[in-house]
Amino acid sequence: MKIALACDHGGYELKQYVIEVLKKLGHSYEDFGCYSAESCDYPDFTAPAARAVAEGNCDRGILICTTGIGVSITANKIRGIRCAHCGDALQAELTRRHNNANMLAMGAGFTGKNMAERMVEVFLSTEFEGGRHTRRVDKVMALED
Repeated sequence: MKIALACDHGGYELKQYVIEVLKKLGHSYEDFGCYSAESCDYPDFTAPAARAVAEGNCDRGILICTTGIGVSITANKIRGIRCAHCGDALQAELTRRHNNANMLAMGAGFTGKNMAERMVEVFLSTEFEGGRHTRRVDKVMALED
């Protein structure tokens, strides 16, 4: 699976760790930035990563800022994106099972490396359940029109 990655300066360190996790799990990735801990604006990196997922150039995406909120808001502005801001592995699992989320947002100021690793593992390995959830996801996505 090819993963789109993006962060701002507050998420840079955790993104570097997530890269190692992705390598360990055997996933490829495209890093949309940022590329240092120097202050920057998260939409500049998040929007291109979200577009890569929406356009099918990447299978899923992982976004990181200090809270995870700004990157999730930005990603969800892109048509076709269902980005979930998660704080633990159960939320990451359920957003895949029930919402068919295609992007995961994490807050580096609140998520330690062990939890981030588990969230990434679960988010990338959990399948969408479909069934009654398909109807609901379809209704959400129809709101874009």
